[in-house]
Amino acid sequence: MPAQAVTYGTPTITLSASYLTGAVGAVGDPVVNVTVGQSGADVSALTVSASASSKASVAGTGDVSVTGAAAVRQLAVTARGRGYTDLTVKVTGLGGKTASKTLYYAASAAVQNSADARYFTGASDTSAAVDVGGGYTVVADDENNVLRLYDRSRSAAPVRTWDFSAQLGVTKEVDIEGATRIGDTIFWTGSLGNNKDGEYKVPGNTVFTTTVSGSGSGTQLAYGRSYKQLRDDLVAWDTANGNRYGFAAGTAAGEAPKQIDGFNVEGLEFAPGSTTTAYLGFRAPLAPAVPGGKALIVPVTNFDKVLSTGAKATFGAGIELDLGGLSIRDIRKNAADQYLILAGSWAADDNSDPYALYQWDGFAGHAPVKRADLPTADPGGWEAIVDVPDLTEAGARVQVVTDSGSADLYGDGIAAKDLTHPEWKKARAAWFTLN
Repeated sequence: MPAQAVTYGTPTITLSASYLTGAVGAVGDPVVNVTVGQSGADVSALTVSASASSKASVAGTGDVSVTGAAAVRQLAVTARGRGYTDLTVKVTGLGGKTASKTLYYAASAAVQNSADARYFTGASDTSAAVDVGGGYTVVADDENNVLRLYDRSRSAAPVRTWDFSAQLGVTKEVDIEGATRIGDTIFWTGSLGNNKDGEYKVPGNTVFTTTVSGSGSGTQLAYGRSYKQLRDDLVAWDTANGNRYGFAAGTAAGEAPKQIDGFNVEGLEFAPGSTTTAYLGFRAPLAPAVPGGKALIVPVTNFDKVLSTGAKATFGAGIELDLGGLSIRDIRKNAADQYLILAGSWAADDNSDPYALYQWDGFAGHAPVKRADLPTADPGGWEAIVDVPDLTEAGARVQVVTDSGSADLYGDGIAAKDLTHPEWKKARAAWFTLN
């Protein structure tokens, strides 16, 4: 009796994402999982291939690799040039039957120190980052209230996300700009300033806490408490002390926050040896608010009580630091009370302006020392320090993350924050050696 012919079904193919981003010269760009199958066939007999169906100058057929032989394969793309291209991903099964899907790919330009670059995808406006151990960090975005957990060593989408808008009682972004951790509590602050059009938006006047459990990829966050009058407390304090820093004027209706005499908080860290006094680092104003002025820190001397009981904030004398005419974009310390300050321009459109890292001991009257200049040619502005290494070690390296929301990543004139597909949004994380 002759053997019965095997009938094979039509192959199936599923992509873990339909949109993928990469960068020219990047190491370890994100990958897409391709899941395939075919009725009546061993999956190891199925072949997966990809071909360029639009702009091969961005990525061609030879720039796509597929690895694995099981039901799930990994597809990686090596960017050839900046821009967009569509890739056809095809599975060929037994009996000559095929199925295909389109992968929409976008590549950004090459950057300096590309070997040390990683891209946190899914959002572009990174504004604060806190290390949670195990090689992972929680990152905030100033365009929404979503906190995202990333593997610091990989270019990839977030492992987990949390949106605390409901618990905060807001429908608009808090404009998170600074964060720090004490024990299992992460403290977050909004910018406290007006929006870019000079309008006061209540959500921006928010500081809040989250409680950390677990670490690494198993990190979980739970909402803690919030306080929504810190801006008012700061204005009242400065007014009572002769308006030295011009907080009342900087928060007035119509005043944009990112100007030399504006009002915009971007850094948050605790004072040396303290779990009660927190430093607010200001992007604006400079102190005094004239060109060449000094960067400003205002100590909140009862910050723990502000968040735990809703107590009205009390303040210490302002700390004025010479950062070469730059202001504070982030401030972070390690367990040994060694501080790094990320310094940048107070201006709104500052991507071509200088950035630098300064070491400081956290005490008023002690001068910070520059440890590194950061490149300015890359898209986006440097915005967040993930954590601080031992600054006494030779060759100490620190990871810094960009806010790339205003950057034209793909050469089409569209700011990253306005891209339709979140998978194409990304912020760059890079390691820098301190001199």
